[in-house]
This record gives sequence, structure tokens and C-alpha cells, in this order.
Amino acid sequence: MIPALAPPRSVYVHVPFCRHRCGYCDFSLLAGRDDLFERYFLAMACELKRVPLPLALDTLYLGGGTPSHLGPAGLRRLFNLLHGPLVPVGTAEITMEANPSDVTGPLAALAKGFGVTRFSLGAQSLDAATLRSLDRDHSPDDVRQATATLLGAGLSVSVDLLIAAPGQSLAAVEQDLEAVIALGVQHVSVYCLTWEKGTQFDALRAQGILSVADESIERAMFEATIDRLEAAGFEHYEVSNFARPGFRCRHNEAYWDCRPWEAFGPGAARYDGRERITNHRSTTGWMTRVLEGQDFTGDRDAMTPEEAARERVVVGLRRRDGLDREEFRAASGLALDTIAGAAIVAWVADGLATDDGQRVRLTREGLLLSDALWQRVLTGRG
Repeated sequence: MIPALAPPRSVYVHVPFCRHRCGYCDFSLLAGRDDLFERYFLAMACELKRVPLPLALDTLYLGGGTPSHLGPAGLRRLFNLLHGPLVPVGTAEITMEANPSDVTGPLAALAKGFGVTRFSLGAQSLDAATLRSLDRDHSPDDVRQATATLLGAGLSVSVDLLIAAPGQSLAAVEQDLEAVIALGVQHVSVYCLTWEKGTQFDALRAQGILSVADESIERAMFEATIDRLEAAGFEHYEVSNFARPGFRCRHNEAYWDCRPWEAFGPGAARYDGRERITNHRSTTGWMTRVLEGQDFTGDRDAMTPEEAARERVVVGLRRRDGLDREEFRAASGLALDTIAGAAIVAWVADGLATDDGQRVRLTREGLLLSDALWQRVLTGRG
């Protein structure tokens, strides 16, 4: 039996503005177009009317772009727009992404006053040379000052790190990890640099100016990340995410559980449990379509129950908790072994997963190789 659709309890709001577009970035954003703030607010107010009744929320996430680039006045305007259609419950997690150089005492105080509980800080590194190689426009001291300001305001802080940056050594990654641990933050997200088509970095790679890190070095960097953060008391709870006890990102866990969520803004994707709908990716295109009453949908991905279950396997096994067979059937209406039984047997035989009959988890080796495992499941050969 296919479970009934539940109303969304999580919302993502995309703020598509930055001061500077980094060379590796392919996100839906505009750099240096602060003149469009007002038009964005008008379009956001219109799109929020899609919600017929106020949504009670367990999590709200303001991502980008760089939400902090709006500044205190712009953030006040945005939160006032969201108030009414979106109603976070008393225990809700409200996260806002920020550039380290944007963080000030007044901004932190204003965000907290509007209920923000958690900041995700786009540090990427605390090494000046690595920041230059990543085309970032902040300094290591900006990261330290921002973190101290946010923690001092009583907010939870997550720091993003990028590894396998151009020219980055294993020793530089290890130094970054020590520097991040010393910050005293509650959460760290660590991603390997990806070379997206159409970015400046991709063009420089094609010209031979930049080069991709060797796979063996990238693996060593990630293993060092796991070892050092776990030794410092962080729980490695998802492939790229590490949290001190009690500080997992609840919003991302809603994604990984395949729970329904709403999303607003250019390029924002919402999901009702069966269909993923993505807004028009262009910021200016989204604004025009919304304000003129046109269809602002970019893509629709309608899944069959089996396709949705296969996706649930992939996102679920990225977490160290893995997948529980009874919970999987209750959520998807299908048996885990019907969807991925052959793949699970093969993974266990190869030392990539464990299976105690109730729960399937990837081993450390399986997590390191996880991106190479999913094709078999997604194509129906699992």
C-alpha cells in the first residue's frame, strides 16, 4: 500500500544574491545586482501566495546565494514576508547561510530576534592560500571573527569546508581541520571540490591552468577529515556532515528521510513525496514570470512509487544510520530487498555494507565509494 502524502514541515527559501561569484560556483545567483533586491521581495511575496494556509514548520532554511548579503534591513524585509505563510513551531530549527565577512553583531542579533537558531558559515578554508585558490573574498580572520560573534550571540554554528582545492596539500587540509576544531563550532560540512561545467574553474581546467586533485590524494584528505573530526568528538552522521551530539542539521535530515518539503525562490526545488518541482533557474526569469502571473516552473520530475523508493535507498544510505527495513516499508510501501536486495548482498560481500537483518549500513569503505554504488539501484538492477 502506498502511504498517504503528508503536508510539508520543512521549507527552503532561496536568496539568490552574492557580492562575488566564486570561480567554482554554478548556483542560481546574481553577483553585484543589489539593485534587484526590491524586485526579489515583490516576487517572493507573490510566490508565497501558493501556500493556501499557513504552514507549521519544524525546519526553515535560508540558503543561496548568500542570505547574509541582504544585510539587516533586507533580512528584516524578508522575514516579515515569510511571517504569516510560514509558522515555525516553538522548537523549530531555523538556519541561515552567511558569508563570514557579512557577519556583524547587529546582523546576528537581528537574525536571532527573528527566530534564527543556526548559521551555516561558508568558510571553505581557514588558510589564506587556499581561500585565494578558491577565489573566495574573505580572510581566515573573517571566519574566526564571524564564528566568535555568532557563538557569542548564543547561536549554533556550522562551518563549510572544501577539500581537494587547486594546489591544496594533505597537510593544508589537516591544518584546516585543526583550525575549525579550535573555533568551537557544533557542526562541520566537508565537501570535495566539484568542477561544474560552465564555471570559470572548468574553463581554466580545460586550458591547463588548473588541475583536478589526484583521486588518491582526495581520498586521503577525506579519510583524514573523518579521523580528525571523530577524534574531536564530532559524529560522522552523513557522508559529508559531522555534528557534535544533539547538533545534526534537522533540515537536511528531512531531505535524507525523503519527507515532503516546500521551497520558494529561483531554482528552488520542492517535493511532495512523489514529484519534485523546480522553479525557473534564472533569477531574473523567475522574477518576471512570477510578477507577470506566468508559469515559473522550470522542471517537473514525477516519480512512480518504485522510483521514489529507489531514491530513498540512495539518500538513506548516505547516512551512517543507514536504512531500517520496517521503516523503509512503512515510508515507501515497498520492501527494501525488493528494491535493492541484490545490490545489498553484493555490497556486504565486498565489505561495503553491513546487514544485521533489520538495518543496512554502509561501512566506511562503502561511504568513501558511495557515489559509485548507486547506479545499480537507480537503474533497477538492485
